[in-house]
This record gives sequence, C-alpha cells and structure tokens, in this order.
Amino acid sequence: MKVLVTGAAGFIGYHVARRLAETKRCEVLGVDNLSDYYDVALKRARLEQLAPLTDFRFLQADFADTEKFAALVAHFKPDYVAHLGAQPGVRYSLENPGAYTHSNLVGFTSVLEACRRSRPKHLVYASSSSVYGAGATSPFREDADTDQPTSFYGATKKANELLAHSYARAHGLNVTGLRFFTVYGPWGRPDMAPTLFARALAEGQPLKLFNHGKNLRDFTYVDDIVDGIVRTLLYPPAVAPVPPARIFNLGHNRPVETILFVKMLEKLLGRTAQIELLPPQTGDMFETCADLTRVQAAIGYSPKTPLETGLGHFVAWFKKYYRL
Repeated sequence: MKVLVTGAAGFIGYHVARRLAETKRCEVLGVDNLSDYYDVALKRARLEQLAPLTDFRFLQADFADTEKFAALVAHFKPDYVAHLGAQPGVRYSLENPGAYTHSNLVGFTSVLEACRRSRPKHLVYASSSSVYGAGATSPFREDADTDQPTSFYGATKKANELLAHSYARAHGLNVTGLRFFTVYGPWGRPDMAPTLFARALAEGQPLKLFNHGKNLRDFTYVDDIVDGIVRTLLYPPAVAPVPPARIFNLGHNRPVETILFVKMLEKLLGRTAQIELLPPQTGDMFETCADLTRVQAAIGYSPKTPLETGLGHFVAWFKKYYRL
C-alpha cells in the first residue's frame, strides 16, 4: 500500500515514516519543505536515517502550495495520508502568527482539498492537546469544551478539527485527528522542553522553569505515539452513512511536574541544574493529561514506555547526536 507522510523530516513524521517503511509492506513518500524554524541540519540528519530504506522516497515540497500539492497527491495516489507537517510551537505563535496561518490553516486546507480530489482510504492528521485551553478539566476528554485555546497555535489546531469535520460531512472523507500530548524521545525538536533542559544541563546554563516548575505535563514517548498513529491510520471510521471526523487523544495519562522531569534528567546526565524558577508564561497550560478511554476502545491504544525508560533512550541519543 502507498502512504504519504507530510512533515517527514520532522520529529514525529520521521518516526512514522521509518516505522511504515520498515514494515516492507508500505511504499512511503515523505514530503517536507525543510523550513528553518529550527536547525535544518537536524531535519537533514533524520532524512539521512531514512535514505537507506528501500520503501521510502523523499520530496521537498510545501503542502501549502495548493495546486502543486494536489498534483503531487494525484500522481502518487496514496492509499493513506498521515498529515504530520505543521508550524509547531506554542510560544512562537505569539510572535509570528503568520507562519501558523500559512502552514496550519492554508496548508491544512490544501491537504484536505488534495484528499478530496484523490480520495485516499483515510487521512490522519496531527492535532494537539493545546486545543483544550482554559477551563479544561484534567484528564482531558475528547468531548470537553475546546472553545478557549490559550495560544494562537492551539487555535489553529482547533480550526483544523473544524475544517476536517466539514470535509468529512460535505465530501465523505474518512478523517481522524490525533491530539498529541508532550511527545519526547530521540530525534526530538531542539525547541522542546527535553532538549532545552538537556542542553542547559550539559552546558551549565541556567534552566528556566515557568510556573515555578509546577506545570504538569503528560510526557509521552515517541514510539507510543507512533503506535497510535499507525493503528489509527489503518482503521478508518466506519461509514454510517457519512464518515465521522473522529478525534482521539494520544498521551500517556501520567502527568509529571516539570521540576521532577528535570531531576530525572539530572540523574541521567550526571549534571546538576542551575534552576531559575519563574512565574507562569502567557499561553502555557498548567496541566495536561490525556483521557485514553475513547482511543483504547477504538484501536486498543495503550502506551507502554515508562518515563524513566523513555528518558534513558532520549539521553543516549542526545549525547550521541550532540557529541557530549
């Protein structure tokens, strides 16, 4: 079968493309525009890991270029589409909303339109726990109120879910959105907490913890996220008679205070952090925790990687990649 993966040079996209290509049952086409939001060398290094896989091909392209992307999809004729490309980052969205409009709104509409024309069996796309926003009660359920996102990034992801719903109903697309919860692991983004914290520790730099380190995060190991994506991808919603636009949480359901997360990194790296405790930051959520009832019932998703194990894998990669 043919699978198109957008954001294939990104953190989660790389891992999904690799998992699918290694099955020897998928022809995987990875698409990424290699934006410079963070170090492009890391994106190229991920692609170098994928290059030897015989069932993987890569094309540098911008999925927000509507006509060119539609032509690309029409030519490849994917059976399944995993749309994992996006402009990420909660705090950056406060400074540069235009980048999010381009990738997360125009780009997502472009993906939906290409799928409307080419009719894959299933489109799975990345949403985010950021959609829950103010007023959400932990653990977050998919049917909770998501009308008060606390960041522009969260608002664009909420918009994605509404757009997907409209395309499912109007055009009969099989569409599922996945709300990811604080994904970490090898090949992680340099702007995410695990790498930021690890670099500060390794370099002896001050480590800033907002909300005095008391924010709770549902840290989820990337292999568990990949399991959820691949399982969801291969099981489209049943037609009855209009395909529903499903939403699932993918998390770990065991939130941890960020200061405890840092203490675990200290032990693994053998370094002591210079912690700077700061007040809450605009756009941050105080707690994230995924209710997994719906996704467990639908596809049997169950995260297996304890934080201690996953962090060990992350630190081993971190030391090797950054040559520490």
